[in-house]
Amino acid sequence: MSTDAVTMDKIVSLSKRRGFVFPSSEIYGGLGSSYDYGHYGVLLKDNVKARWLEAMVRERDDIVALDSSIILHPRVWEASGHVSGFSDPLVDCRTCKQRFRADHLADPEHQELRCGKRPSKRPGETPDCDLTEPRNFNLMFQTRVGAVEETGVDVYLRPETAQGIFINFKNVAQIARRKPPFGIAQVGKAFRNEITPGNFIFRTLEFEQMEMEFFVPPDEADEWYRYWVDARLQWHLRYGVRESHLRVRPHDADELSHYSSATSDIEYLFPIGWSELEGIANRGAFDLTQHTDASGTKLEWVDAGSGERFVPYVIEPALGVNRSMLTFMIDAYDEEIVGERERTVLRLHPQLAPVKAAILPLIGKDTGMVEKARALYEELRRHYSVEYDDNGAIGRRYRRQDEIGTPYGLTIDEQTLEDDTVTVRDRDSLAQERIPIGGARGRIGELLAADWKTPKSG
Repeated sequence: MSTDAVTMDKIVSLSKRRGFVFPSSEIYGGLGSSYDYGHYGVLLKDNVKARWLEAMVRERDDIVALDSSIILHPRVWEASGHVSGFSDPLVDCRTCKQRFRADHLADPEHQELRCGKRPSKRPGETPDCDLTEPRNFNLMFQTRVGAVEETGVDVYLRPETAQGIFINFKNVAQIARRKPPFGIAQVGKAFRNEITPGNFIFRTLEFEQMEMEFFVPPDEADEWYRYWVDARLQWHLRYGVRESHLRVRPHDADELSHYSSATSDIEYLFPIGWSELEGIANRGAFDLTQHTDASGTKLEWVDAGSGERFVPYVIEPALGVNRSMLTFMIDAYDEEIVGERERTVLRLHPQLAPVKAAILPLIGKDTGMVEKARALYEELRRHYSVEYDDNGAIGRRYRRQDEIGTPYGLTIDEQTLEDDTVTVRDRDSLAQERIPIGGARGRIGELLAADWKTPKSG
């Protein structure tokens, strides 16, 4: 298939049809840019997070994990600058009632912005568009802590997980038995009252982040910044994203956040165009210094032996779980003709696939086949995420598993009843091999551990 055949509409349709993602509160008409994740969506997201944590924590000895609170002391957000500066300029259309970021209206990188009345036009390009003047819009969700309204305290749902890491630097540094350079990694929910959410789960009000703050001696910051740009690019390639659809874009000087001396985005070629997938920033000493000044607690590294002390610089790779999941699905999506029939398949990396293997009796009503298949399923499910399916014709069941990205199918047929062998079908090549049923567990383990590269080109 051509890469142009992958559209956001096809991904949305597949996601709903196969239970990856549903519109939230759908029976009440839905809530804009809010989504619920079905069984396969949960499994895929969990696998994305697991692979990230493996790369960040399990495979390294210089990064530790953290899980900080979603609701932090409100002074955290004052010190970080979010209360005063975390806002975007917006315009409203009085005609279609849609809201747009003012700085995106004339930006060619945001071609996805469309007039609510005439989708072929951009906002402001038709006489019907009646746009307001730009106004600042706070992106943080505000709530209150306290059962009694009069004595409650205004707090915020965190718009990022990073600040929870910074305010815990002293705690972690004291017990982690590591000296800079070392990192703190966190996966968790964040909330942003986005002005222009949309494009399915690309940008949502509620999302999960995978962020790591890597604390380094100031004179090593540039070296570690370059290291993490390359390391994060290699992670996406490792799990099957095509190199032709990835690029690193360093920020121009006028794009940089006030605290950043260097930032690069790893961008992916989405159906909506090139957009940010992950950001890597050299945040300098800004965050630790801000929280030191605001709290009165020194957030610095002190070497107990030499007495050396310094405020570390921070290199931050930050990635959204939802957007990463969407990227893997888009890059894996494929269509082809097999046996004069069209086949839709998600060519997900086996270690990301929600289901690793499907156990399929050739004839769903054959007692002998079902008995063998159920026994194999019960054995494998203790070790892998597997699925038993005897509903419908075998071809239809294969298609169903192809669409959820299951890399291997184990079919129990007449020959199984004769010699206790099963057929292993490969999702991508459609090649089949016959193995003893007693060796199925080991064979699946070998296949999952083997090097894998996407068969897609382009």
